[in-house]
Amino acid sequence: MPILFSFYLSWVLFCSLASPNSVNLPLKAASLGWNSSAVNINKAEKLWRINETFYNFRLSNKQFIGLENQGNKLVAVSATEKFPEAFQITRKNGEPHRVRFRASNGFFFQAKSEMQVTADYKGPSTWEENDPSVFNMTIVSTMHGEYQITNGYGPDKAAKLMRDHWKSYITEEDFKFMSQNGLNAVRIPVGWWIAYDPKPPKPFVGGSLQALDNAFRWAQKYGMKVIVDLHALRVSQNGSPHSGSRDGFQEWSDSDIQETVAIIDFLASRYADHPSLVAIELMNEPKAPDLKLDSLKTYYKAGYDTVRKYSSSAYVILSNRLGGEWSELLSFASNLSRVVIDVHFYNLFWDNFNKMSVQQNIDYIYRQRSSDLRNVTTSDGPLSFVGEWSCEWEAEGASKRDYQRFAEAQLDVYGRATFGWAYWAYKWFPAYPTVMHVNQIRGILPSRMMPGSGSFFRPSIPSTFLASGVLSKTALIRVQAMAQVGGMLMLQPEVGGSHDNFFFDGIEKVKQSEVLEAVIAGDTLVTRMTLVKLQKRFGIAKMEGKAYVGDDLVCEGEFLVATGTD
Repeated sequence: MPILFSFYLSWVLFCSLASPNSVNLPLKAASLGWNSSAVNINKAEKLWRINETFYNFRLSNKQFIGLENQGNKLVAVSATEKFPEAFQITRKNGEPHRVRFRASNGFFFQAKSEMQVTADYKGPSTWEENDPSVFNMTIVSTMHGEYQITNGYGPDKAAKLMRDHWKSYITEEDFKFMSQNGLNAVRIPVGWWIAYDPKPPKPFVGGSLQALDNAFRWAQKYGMKVIVDLHALRVSQNGSPHSGSRDGFQEWSDSDIQETVAIIDFLASRYADHPSLVAIELMNEPKAPDLKLDSLKTYYKAGYDTVRKYSSSAYVILSNRLGGEWSELLSFASNLSRVVIDVHFYNLFWDNFNKMSVQQNIDYIYRQRSSDLRNVTTSDGPLSFVGEWSCEWEAEGASKRDYQRFAEAQLDVYGRATFGWAYWAYKWFPAYPTVMHVNQIRGILPSRMMPGSGSFFRPSIPSTFLASGVLSKTALIRVQAMAQVGGMLMLQPEVGGSHDNFFFDGIEKVKQSEVLEAVIAGDTLVTRMTLVKLQKRFGIAKMEGKAYVGDDLVCEGEFLVATGTD
């Protein structure tokens, strides 16, 4: 059984078992992901990027920093972004964390004391430690959502980036593959801006609606059904990057109900008569306690009524609140027809999971998750749906068979949901392409891994390997190539986390071809690295490497690679 891992990037798909009039329950599903980036100066201030050098500063009380009466005193001037003060950030060459801030009065910030900063520094900077206009900027956290991607790249580059992504990330071949492998539906998360396509509000770019139309067409062709999930709401229902949040604040409230219902109206009117539509999910992962239950019920009733204007057969899915009571929507939903309660189960995002062994994780599924699911499953009320789950976890030293056991436990328990389940995610978007040319790798790897100005793969492995006769010179070059590709794998955030460097720690079980020892002009060396074991907490990985010339395996071995910081 294949184990699929999720990573967010822009357009997402999920799979489920269902059809609008005759549903085969329980559903079985998968998902596809979403991405972006925002920055904090410190824990109290967030940067809103306007362009490459100009930013707004927002405080934890949601007000923006500005100049009092256009003077030099910095104050919190507004709780709206309509007319916030824009500040220009200049960086020291070679030290981008050392910055200066220029205000609209033309002067720079300067620290008068530990408690007072004013915008009245006139002189040029020496960038020395005693310069009061120089600040050290530390990135505390970043966000990765579609807002940050499109805002960061700008309208021209972002439009091409997103178009290329929509064309290549999920294609007709994916629907064919899913259909042939037992998945009969997709759950597709969309953002609120889809209703304004092809000219959505900035910084979003047009094209997401066409991608959704394509998905419906492919689903129909391969006998699959579609759940449309309103995943991202204007001003965010949970503060997460995938919710469309700009800076991590959760701000959706009663005043946003009317617009959000209008988005549901747009989706329902467009797809209600499509034979592949099975359900519309009104909101993904509203978060308690800031999003009040009464407000959520008011919106859910209005959204439900809107779907029913166009379809009596489509299911309406109501997502439980994160941090709310499992059964808090049951009595409300029992008064509605063809309604589903959606819950999301991950053995992640809680410190206690970090301490669990493989078996403890599996036991947790059978004991706790089974109980949680029973709390939202009734014989005569709304259907239950495990709308997201994953085989990712924090268990150290887990083998392939451990992952399979973990998946089997979840399939066993979540298969009891009366509407079914959806796996997050069908596809995982790597930080780098899975196939790269040598020149692409050259631009990414740390310079210390690129020794010499001649041959790209000139060996930097100790010469004792040669002296001992363990490896020939040709095999050594191939080993070096495999090690570098393994390092590329370690630099991906899903594998190596936040580390920006890697170290080649060892190799064993090396085999080399004696027949293809000679290097012939025009030969193309292809290296393939497979991650077989990862201790993510310690940043250590074991990989199997193979190098090919044409169809011939010329070298292979087992590698130990670690992440770290120089």
